[in-house]
Amino acid sequence: MHATRLILVGGFLGAGKTTLLAQAAERLTRQGKRVGLVANDQATDLVDTEILKESGSPVEQVAGGCFCCRFPDMIAAMERLAREEKADVLIGEPVGSCTDLSATVLQPLKQLHARQFEVAPFSVLIDVKQVRVLARLRRAAGPAESPRFPDNVLYIYEKQLEEADLIVLNKADLLSADELAELQASLAERFPDTPLVTISALTGDGVDAWLDFVGRGQAAGRKIAEVDYDTYAAGEAALGWMNASARLSAAAAVDWSALAREWLEDLRARVQQAGGQIGHLKLFLTSPGRGHVAGNITSNQSPVSLRGNLPQDVGRPALLLNARVQIHADRLRAIAEECLPAVALRHGVEVAVTNMRSFFPGRPQPTHRYQGVV
Repeated sequence: MHATRLILVGGFLGAGKTTLLAQAAERLTRQGKRVGLVANDQATDLVDTEILKESGSPVEQVAGGCFCCRFPDMIAAMERLAREEKADVLIGEPVGSCTDLSATVLQPLKQLHARQFEVAPFSVLIDVKQVRVLARLRRAAGPAESPRFPDNVLYIYEKQLEEADLIVLNKADLLSADELAELQASLAERFPDTPLVTISALTGDGVDAWLDFVGRGQAAGRKIAEVDYDTYAAGEAALGWMNASARLSAAAAVDWSALAREWLEDLRARVQQAGGQIGHLKLFLTSPGRGHVAGNITSNQSPVSLRGNLPQDVGRPALLLNARVQIHADRLRAIAEECLPAVALRHGVEVAVTNMRSFFPGRPQPTHRYQGVV
């Protein structure tokens, strides 16, 4: 039986994984490949799933924990895509706060499912602006800054890079050529045995070169990081998570992009007032057959990014909102409950929340954990 190629793309919250998956699916489809996508989150109502569906490729979602803790669910999702959609290539993105994937996902895949899935080199995506939170790289990235997150969160971030088969430096278009060269040199010094490619998932620059790299028959899961699970668990629990869905209704025309932007800006302001630090805020407005607006913020300082279009005469779109913030989960929920109707009212829109869940991720409990490389 022919094994299905599996490309896993890790990386911290806001690194651009979903954008890269959508770009890759589009390019591989143009090459005649049948592509399946696998999204992953700690809860349902995932914005990434809806964004990936817009790529036109079939999408499966593994919810309730990272791939490592929901390994049987991940395998079942991939088997469905391979069997029902006849996928030649599967691309998956684990939860952005997850690490130790080489030991808990890549090695068991190689040991237990090699006849079904051919695992590509494990890519870890890194935002050129996020590099500045790493103390060891801050000198090369620019003026000293106060870390956005506590040390146990940064621990996860650095462990992700340590286990990478390939570091993918994303959003390269945000830096000058000199800044980018200095950052590449710094990463090469810090991780001398790990190949590095530079891309912009948003513009598509470098994506073909990345696909070429992960499309070769190279070894995957070449390294296993030493991970302290107490520190790892504390880092995950430092972030409050909130996933919400809502139905909107408007009696008159609405500039939905303006509303999406104002929601994100208002959420940011309320989080900052509460002393929180944003890992990622994402929303998705959609009306089947009419279009969508996707928006996100990746830090307290980053600009709002909006894509897509929803006609102003759409009267009853659906909303998904995901937030990962260093703040108490109950406070995060209260902020969303205050923000959503207050901002919508200014646009003549009514909000009916259909589901809202806020929580701290539990301690990681991997299904498998291999001590050595398979």
